[in-house]
Amino acid sequence: MKNIDYKINEKAKKIKLLVLDVDGVLTDGGIYMSDDGVESKKFFAQDGHGIKMIQSIGLEVAIISGRESEAVNHRAKELGIKKIVQNSKNKLNDFIKLFEKKYDKKEVCFVGDDIVDLALLKYAGLSITVPNANLNGIDEYVDWVTPRVGGSGAVRDVCDLIYNIQKS
Repeated sequence: MKNIDYKINEKAKKIKLLVLDVDGVLTDGGIYMSDDGVESKKFFAQDGHGIKMIQSIGLEVAIISGRESEAVNHRAKELGIKKIVQNSKNKLNDFIKLFEKKYDKKEVCFVGDDIVDLALLKYAGLSITVPNANLNGIDEYVDWVTPRVGGSGAVRDVCDLIYNIQKS
């Protein structure tokens, strides 16, 4: 991949767990509501394929989101993502409850896009954000900004980075 420095490649080699935020990362951040209040989300097919690619080389994928949506459960099931935390009030604490004993922080990649993701971005061995993120205070804590925006291939960019470095 272009514009990836040695430090990021070295971090990507160690990743065993990819943790994703939803709104603004897996989706475009929009909240689509029908007249009767039913919420829907738009997911990008290439992101899903990227997730399947890194799962095929043994990486685990998890979702930690500050909101709750049944659409996320459906998409996660389609992709074989078993660890899902929705309505998280503290993403780092929820992450630690799920994974601290299983993964060293250098084995964790987290992709987030807003200030509520800051603690987990600081914690993760490889921290990534998207170009349409609310970078107020988080930009100095991320290792890499994806070329594409959330909901339009950003997750695929992350998966390609990890997959290509670990397969080489």
